[in-house]
Amino acid sequence: MGAMKLQRFLRFVFLGVLIALVSACATPPRSGPAALAGTWNNSLGTVWTIKVDGTFDVDRNHDGKRDIWGTYTVAGDTITIQETGRTTPIPRDCKGPGVYKFSRPDANTLMFTLVSDACALRKKNVLLAQHKK
Repeated sequence: MGAMKLQRFLRFVFLGVLIALVSACATPPRSGPAALAGTWNNSLGTVWTIKVDGTFDVDRNHDGKRDIWGTYTVAGDTITIQETGRTTPIPRDCKGPGVYKFSRPDANTLMFTLVSDACALRKKNVLLAQHKK
């Protein structure tokens, strides 16, 4: 009888561990580049593709082609965005980096809060809620 109780107990322990592992896999990362990677859009229709390799592309005019591209770095919940090119000349105020805090309120939403950024156009787009595309 004692062996059967032990088997039942071990089954429950195994089931609990299994559920915890599956839940951990289903939860999106909340920090680091993996938390940002994906294709996102905002209410202006801007499509932002953030890649795990530290690069990004932005399609501002909704034609499926990148209009702006650059690099980013992440430290904890802070992202530093550096535009490195665009199909038109880079405005003077957008040549420097933009620094933002980010959060993932749910699996399909990415939010940013301003730390510092001189680029008005970037702020206008980045500070809107981003939704997984």
